[in-house]
Amino acid sequence: MELNGVKEPHAANAEIDVLICGAGPTGLVLAMDLARRGVPALLVEKSDRLFPGSRGKGLQPRTQEVLHDLGVLEAARAAGGAYPRMLAWEGPDGTTRGREWDMMEISEPTEQTPYANGLLIAQSRLQALLHDRLRALGGEVVFDAELTGFDQDADGVTARFADGREVRARYLVAADGGRSTVRRLLGVAMEGESVDPKPMLVADVVIAKDAFVDGNNWHAWAGASGGAVVLCPLPGTPRLFQLVAQYEDVEAVPDATPEGVRKLVATRTPVAADEITEVVWASEFRPRAALAERFRTGRVFLAGDAAHVHSPAGAQGLNTSVQDAYNLGWKLGQVLRHGAPAELLDTYEQERRPVAAQVLGISTRLHRQALLGGDSQRGNVVKQLGIGYRGGPLSTGRAGNLEAGDRAPDGTLPEGRLFDLFSGPHFTLLAIGTQPPKAESPQVHVHTLKAYEPYGQGLFLIRPDGYVGWAGETDRGLGEYLARCGAGR
Repeated sequence: MELNGVKEPHAANAEIDVLICGAGPTGLVLAMDLARRGVPALLVEKSDRLFPGSRGKGLQPRTQEVLHDLGVLEAARAAGGAYPRMLAWEGPDGTTRGREWDMMEISEPTEQTPYANGLLIAQSRLQALLHDRLRALGGEVVFDAELTGFDQDADGVTARFADGREVRARYLVAADGGRSTVRRLLGVAMEGESVDPKPMLVADVVIAKDAFVDGNNWHAWAGASGGAVVLCPLPGTPRLFQLVAQYEDVEAVPDATPEGVRKLVATRTPVAADEITEVVWASEFRPRAALAERFRTGRVFLAGDAAHVHSPAGAQGLNTSVQDAYNLGWKLGQVLRHGAPAELLDTYEQERRPVAAQVLGISTRLHRQALLGGDSQRGNVVKQLGIGYRGGPLSTGRAGNLEAGDRAPDGTLPEGRLFDLFSGPHFTLLAIGTQPPKAESPQVHVHTLKAYEPYGQGLFLIRPDGYVGWAGETDRGLGEYLARCGAGR
């Protein structure tokens, strides 16, 4: 087997540019991004397969923009669907129809924001699509590869696996989840708190066609004896629902066996135990919010849940994780393939840790607000379109209506869209209502456009991850910026 042109390392001392531990959404997106940049990366997964459950099931608009760039969005939208309306069930037997509402605030798409609303898709289905795309790019996942230790020096990292293999990599990225082995071996602490002391259970269940619930709503029994329960229909598989159940007793030990899941559903909802025809996957957890004290130690990076753990409220964890990978991927590519200064990699933590802290605050606030009986609708803040890097280490200048660090808006062109111009591993220089400077770098694609209100007039350098990196009325300072990113002449 070859992975991005590199043979699978059965022998000791096999070498790779980037070793990625964990084939969840974070690891898969990072491997995809590196593959299209020509960076040999080895993606390993301790388990014998991709994660089988729905867990993180919401793709926010900003993440959909990321998937557009990576060539996965069309397949994801075909496999997913709109969020169904919440439906409250009341009464002593839970069969009295109550109010309906939208969990996510609904917005109309615009020219600059074509993906305005969340997309419902089970994490397992998303991961399968990401895996397919990785394979199309020449990559693969090595399963049954359990990392047991590693050492790092000035030139790279030597990783050891349970089966005796060793892999030498220039960089190691931990995408191995909230219980990250890599983070533990590094000795990096997680700073956080319990969001809710009450345990929860999440499961994927198949419910008989003639059972009480239909597939048109997200069903909720807030007043169920023992704790609230919701059943959300999942696109793509008929009669497949995600079950989320909370326990009122803080000392309760959720029973995640198929029998335990069936008993819980039958006790708290009008769905009978024998109407649960299959329990596909189930797990217990206690909502927690935690942030790694640092996202980098030498040549080792933490990304996704290995760096930050969220409450499920607001569908923030998976989305923030994907965007970690998207931020880190282009920087690794510039350093490893285009000679960018190694200091460029310092900006990963400088940019992403404040964002993770901000998002953790949002998800924690939403969770506690729901516990207190507040409005359970998620506003536009969860869509992550407002996240940016103003004032950050890679944000320089201002022009027109945008400041460096802002998300670059989409727009309609005579032959496509701005997002289509941005798609790919390159930088994009937009000259809007002005003359472009002479272009001499193959990494910078230059386009001249007429005035466009969301941007205004000026020069706008769009980073490979879709943010304005540099902006100005003239090209003064542009060359220096590109040199910092390894994208100069």
